[in-house]
Amino acid sequence: MPRLTAIVAAAALAGCAAAAASPQSSHDSSSPDQPVTLISDSQCDCFLTNGTSPGYYSQHMFFDFRSLPQYASADAPAFVLNESQAAIAPVTSDYFADDRWNGTWQIQGWDNKNTEGHGLAGNSTVLMVNSQSNIFIQQNADRPAASQTFMSMRTKRLPGFQTTAAFQSRAADFHFLSVRILARTVGSPGAVTAMFTYREAAAGVQEADLEVLTRGPRETVQYTNQPGFGPDGRRNTDASHNTTLPDSLLWSDWAVHRLDWTSSGSLWFVNGKQTANISTQVPRDPSSLNFNSWSDGGPWSGNMSLYDEARLEIQWIDVVYNSTAAADATHAQRRSGGGGDDHVGPHGRLVRRKGHPGCKVVCSIDESPELGRTALLWNSTAARTAGADLRSSMAWLWSLMFGTVLWYCLV
Repeated sequence: MPRLTAIVAAAALAGCAAAAASPQSSHDSSSPDQPVTLISDSQCDCFLTNGTSPGYYSQHMFFDFRSLPQYASADAPAFVLNESQAAIAPVTSDYFADDRWNGTWQIQGWDNKNTEGHGLAGNSTVLMVNSQSNIFIQQNADRPAASQTFMSMRTKRLPGFQTTAAFQSRAADFHFLSVRILARTVGSPGAVTAMFTYREAAAGVQEADLEVLTRGPRETVQYTNQPGFGPDGRRNTDASHNTTLPDSLLWSDWAVHRLDWTSSGSLWFVNGKQTANISTQVPRDPSSLNFNSWSDGGPWSGNMSLYDEARLEIQWIDVVYNSTAAADATHAQRRSGGGGDDHVGPHGRLVRRKGHPGCKVVCSIDESPELGRTALLWNSTAARTAGADLRSSMAWLWSLMFGTVLWYCLV
């Protein structure tokens, strides 16, 4: 019987070793044999990004424009030819009147006139008017087409003014984010298409930009932590990079453009390859997220010829982010002991770092095989459940060993 006891003890130790190894292996998302588990955003405590500077974010939002034929037509909406009417034009479809869109984004209708009411702002030479009529869902006429539809943002030089497109997040309290878009720019020289974070001018210039200049080479894009020029008018090469796209891409090709705005830098990627890391003049304060397609005849955009047109076309927008409003709400909930569901739109919970008691279910948008869905990386609550099961099993094994010894002694 001592031999039996030793066997039971050895089995217990083996089981203990296997169980102890199990939680760690379940956290290793790099294992090729481990299936990916997709879960809803509401089940995630935080989202961990990949790349050269991984970060933890509290919220996720995804806007998909690839399969919206009910909002699209074969022809683009007619241009509004009057500048005053263009500024107040209605949205082009019910998609942009829906609460999900309007709860997160706001299409712009401002112009570049001086606030005094005469002349143009800055070094503009052409009146620029943003119009809701220039943002619409368009059928994808590519052959072959990777999607049914996409969202289009157009700018066109009309007699008397440049009609343009812009939208921004309603929230201006994004405090670090990772945003990815599948997009391309098409059209004539003299336009700028852009994705950028923006802080109101009263706080000083704080802006991280991706810009395509259609007057420039088709294989290069601009990355800038504004301001890109010094007081002497010279370009700040530490804060602004003119970058060649990887793999012989052109800005007219569909590509995934990504910005990771962190406390230490603005990191840019194209199709997963890092293209820039700018650590000078990193935006530090909460900001909005913006997209536009424009021209004002100034030295940056250049002058677009009459009736020429350019477009920023986007198939989807995917963002993980933190917000200061969410952080305040989370702190208040913790002080009061309350809970509550996640907010709709760009407000959510405070960022949770690894090891923070609030970040127990860690998810990823990078490891998911399905665009727009989140993959489970690890769940520390499951590890604790496994630990409870282990303790129960060990108690049973020790009882068995004790009972065996007692039986041997009695016999």
